Amino acid sequence: MIQVRNLRKHFGDLVAVDDVSLEIQDGEAFGLLGPNGAGKTTTISMIVGTLSPDSGTVTIDGVDDPTRPALRYRIGNAPQALAIYDDLTAEENLRFFGKLYNLSGSRLSEQVDSVLETIGLTERRKDRVKTFSGGMQRRLNLGCAIIHDPPLLLFDEPTVGVDPQSRNLIFEKIEQLKKRGRTIIYTTHYMEEAQRLCDRVAIIDHGRILALDSVKALIAQHGGKAVVAADLNAIPEDSSALPAPLDGDHLRFETNRPMEDIATLARSGLDFRTLSIDQPDLESVFLNLTGRRLRD
Repeated sequence: MIQVRNLRKHFGDLVAVDDVSLEIQDGEAFGLLGPNGAGKTTTISMIVGTLSPDSGTVTIDGVDDPTRPALRYRIGNAPQALAIYDDLTAEENLRFFGKLYNLSGSRLSEQVDSVLETIGLTERRKDRVKTFSGGMQRRLNLGCAIIHDPPLLLFDEPTVGVDPQSRNLIFEKIEQLKKRGRTIIYTTHYMEEAQRLCDRVAIIDHGRILALDSVKALIAQHGGKAVVAADLNAIPEDSSALPAPLDGDHLRFETNRPMEDIATLARSGLDFRTLSIDQPDLESVFLNLTGRRLRD
């Protein structure tokens, strides 16, 4: 459905997106992960046509100009900066955006009712958005993106600053959209969200894609080793055969075979009081690729 080739974008001396290429298939949930300022939003903006690239191309359904109105009707965009109107009600916002996509009459009314139910705002449909919590505003932002039932959806940091209940509802609705075959691009810096929702993930930093694959493959390639941590009931007389030095009665070591190594230690007579295995996950991949230094 989407082909991105060699996208580049500069803002003065800052290279925001640097030679990004990727393909997204019909019905795929594709995650774009990166630290703040990595180039995620700029890439999304060029895909939907709200920002022109300095070079490179974006092709959607064979059309190489995402600004064409016929193609815009096939895209739903929930930007990170809320694109809703505080002085309008929830229903008025949805009607406004529905009309932008040529919905009218009974079809528009049906879609408004359906979306309000979907985002859990039916009872607040007549209330002005400025009275809403942050989570409610995020849900309405998502609702305005899906009002015209588009086949391609772009969600840019859709859970920033929301309460746990709203966050969970947003997850559930995105999972429902996946089951309906919608193509989804999801940008976030919350690793657990991408691990839950996305079929494939690209990790971007300093405007460049560092890795792109399924979550399982990324963890296998870049996640590192599992970490085993244990407190021992008794310190063995000879600890030289242990996989790592003891810190008092605490043992911690890294391994690619945690269960096998634990079984070997147990057979040797090591007596565990507590035992934990920390398997690598998408956050491990992210930190290994982008580093652990704080970003402003």
